[in-house]
Amino acid sequence: MKESPLVSPTYGGVAIDMMGSDLGPEELFDGVRLALKNFSDITPFILVGDGDLLSSLLSKYHLEQHPKLSVFHASQVIEMDDKPIQSLKQKKDASMIRALELIQARAASAVLSCGNTGSLMAGSTLKLRPIPGIERPAMASIIPSSEGYFILADVGANPQSSPMHLAHNALLATVYCQKVLQIASPRVGLLTIGTEEGKGNELIQKAHEKLKQLSAIIHYVGLIEGFHLFSDHVDVVICDGFTGNVLLKSMESLASYLKAFAKKEFLRNPLRAFGALCSRGAFEAIKTKLSSERYGAAPLLGLNGTVFKAHGSSNAKVISYAIHMASEVSRIGIQNDEAELICRAKALLK
Repeated sequence: MKESPLVSPTYGGVAIDMMGSDLGPEELFDGVRLALKNFSDITPFILVGDGDLLSSLLSKYHLEQHPKLSVFHASQVIEMDDKPIQSLKQKKDASMIRALELIQARAASAVLSCGNTGSLMAGSTLKLRPIPGIERPAMASIIPSSEGYFILADVGANPQSSPMHLAHNALLATVYCQKVLQIASPRVGLLTIGTEEGKGNELIQKAHEKLKQLSAIIHYVGLIEGFHLFSDHVDVVICDGFTGNVLLKSMESLASYLKAFAKKEFLRNPLRAFGALCSRGAFEAIKTKLSSERYGAAPLLGLNGTVFKAHGSSNAKVISYAIHMASEVSRIGIQNDEAELICRAKALLK
């Protein structure tokens, strides 16, 4: 791998694809600055992208000599409408690809990108390879519920999944839940249209049988419906990537709508505004709970390396939390636990 002359000897941190955001590199750079400000124990960052542009941003904010910042030059950008495989072949010097190569070469401990999901999925799989026994990685999001949070997997990595993929998703998400949410024995549910045996399509029915086979090593509680999601019924929700992505974006859209609607109604007249002022503490708690900022990035589970994907429209605050999440997950390390659980599952899955 050709090394950029702009990169410093300080390695081992989060490689950030600085060119993949819908809001531009400066918004990502503001997120980097927030992360440095808010998380004193965070690992170093390698900013991957146009070297001249990134160096000018470092100079603008007088961060050229910051011990936790370095730049790795990449001359190309994978756009949101690029085809995944085609982009990997034609844009080998893209910021996303170079970031993945840094983790591949053990020059970085994690990668964060806001770019093309399909290209990140394909590039991560080719460059880092899945852990033994895993066919495809899964993407997982942390979602608020009545009593805490739950893990939703898959949320878009594999729109077309097999029963075995869903079984693997359950194993990977169980480990992630144990490590990040610190739940020793996460309750795992398979999302479908009813809890009776036989409910759902062929994919769900076959996945349900495989998950029952895994009950000796994971806490599988069975089939769940949509109204179970936020009632503290399960800690891990399993679905295919198509369903998960639609569900995730619908939940985010609904949360934004409810916040905007509540604000509009409470400001409709002075009496309501006074009531809202009296309830300010409660509304702030609700806002904090429903906000996607803290967990605004999703990891690709099941890879030989830590890769996080954030929304293309993520603002600086979301990026700062995403950097912190990538840093913490890479520090904790989940790959060995994933590999161990997958190995134990081989004897159970038929």
